[in-house]
Amino acid sequence: MFLRMMEKTLTQFAQFPVLALLGPRQSGKTTLAQMAFPKHAFVSLENPLIREFAMQEPERFLATYANETGLVIDEFQYVPQILSYIQLDVDAKKRKNYFVLTGSQNFLVNQAITQSLAGRVGILTLQPLSLAELAQNNLLSDDPAEVVFKGFYPRLFNEGFAPERLYPSYIQTYIERDVRQIINIGDLGAFQKFLQLCAARIGNLLNLSDLAVVCGISVATARRWISLLEVSYIIFLLEPHFNNFSKRLTKMPKLYFYDTGLACSLLRISSAQDLILHSQWGSLFECCIIADIAKQYLNRGFKPSFYFWRDKNGRIEVDCLIDEGGKLFPIEIKASGRVATDFFDGITQWNEIAFGANPLVDPSEASFLIYAGKERQVRSKGTAVPWGQVGSLVDEIHNKFFPARSN
Repeated sequence: MFLRMMEKTLTQFAQFPVLALLGPRQSGKTTLAQMAFPKHAFVSLENPLIREFAMQEPERFLATYANETGLVIDEFQYVPQILSYIQLDVDAKKRKNYFVLTGSQNFLVNQAITQSLAGRVGILTLQPLSLAELAQNNLLSDDPAEVVFKGFYPRLFNEGFAPERLYPSYIQTYIERDVRQIINIGDLGAFQKFLQLCAARIGNLLNLSDLAVVCGISVATARRWISLLEVSYIIFLLEPHFNNFSKRLTKMPKLYFYDTGLACSLLRISSAQDLILHSQWGSLFECCIIADIAKQYLNRGFKPSFYFWRDKNGRIEVDCLIDEGGKLFPIEIKASGRVATDFFDGITQWNEIAFGANPLVDPSEASFLIYAGKERQVRSKGTAVPWGQVGSLVDEIHNKFFPARSN
C-alpha cells in the first residue's frame, strides 16, 4: 500500500455523517478507504449478488451490514438509489463519519448526491498518484520522460504492470463499461477516435468545431463527449483568467489529461525514449505539471484554483496562474533540461501588464519557471523550480504567503 497525501484530509472531513471518495477507476479509492477506516465494515457493490440485494431490499441491506463503527460501501454508483435510504439513516441516528462511499465519478453520482445527501456529505476526489506521493514512496524516477510516459496509476507500481499492457486495457474497459453506463453512444469506435484526437490536442485551446469535423460528428456531440470525459476524470479544462487590465483575451479553455501515461498510450508512444523525440513531448510535460498542481489541491480537499493567461493574438502567454484570494502566481513550464533567460519572457511581460513598475510581490519569489532539470535557481525574474520539486509547490506558496491557512 502507498502513503497517500489525502489520508490526512480524510480526518478533516470527519464531521460529516457521510464521506464520498470519488475519482477515476483504479486511482486507489478502495485501498485508501480501507486503510483510513480499518474498523469500518466493508461491502462492494461490484459484486452482482450484493448489488442485487442492495437494489431489491435497501433497508435490509443496510441493516445487514450495520455495526458500531461504520460502513464503507464500495462502487456505490451501481445503486445510486441507496443514497435515499442512507439519508434516512443519517437523519435518524445522527452519527458522524459512519458511511464512507467510494465511486467512479459520473452523471448518476452527481445527481444522486445532490438530490439525497446535500449538506450531509463531504466530497473528496482522489486522482492517481501525484509527484509528491511517488517521491514519498521512493518511486519517483530521475528521468522526467520516464515519469510522463509511465503515468501515475497505482497498479503500475504495486503490481508491476507495464504501461503498454495497462493502458489499452484500461481504455477498453472505460469505453465498454463506464461510457455505456453514463450515456448511450452508438459508435464506440468514433468515441475512441475522439479520445485519441483529444490526446493529440493536449495543451491546446479547445476547438469543438475542429474536433467535430475531424471526427465526423456534430458540434453538439463533441460538446457532450467532452463533458463525459470531464466527469469521468479522463480530461480537465483549464479556463482562461480574466481581469480588468485587458479586454483582448482568449476565451476558450485549454484541454489537458489527468494522466499522461494514458495520453501517451492513446498517442501510441511506445517508450520514454520515443517520447523525448515526439512532437508532443513539450505538451505532455506541461500536462504532467499542470495535472499535478490540480492533484495538490484535490488532495487537500480544495477545488483547483488555477488558470492560464493569453492575449487574443497569442503573443503573450502564461501557462498557469495560481489564484489565491486575488494574489496571482504566474508559472511557465518548459520541457528543457536547462534554464534560458528567454524562458521568463512570458512571466515578465505578464507582470509588467498586471503590475507595471510596482509589483505587489518580488517576482523572484512569486513567479515560477518549471523545467525538466535538477537545479533550483532564484533569478530576478522568477524562481526556476526543477520538475521533481513541483509536488510541494502549492504548499510552498501557502507557507510563504498565507501561513495562517497552512496545515
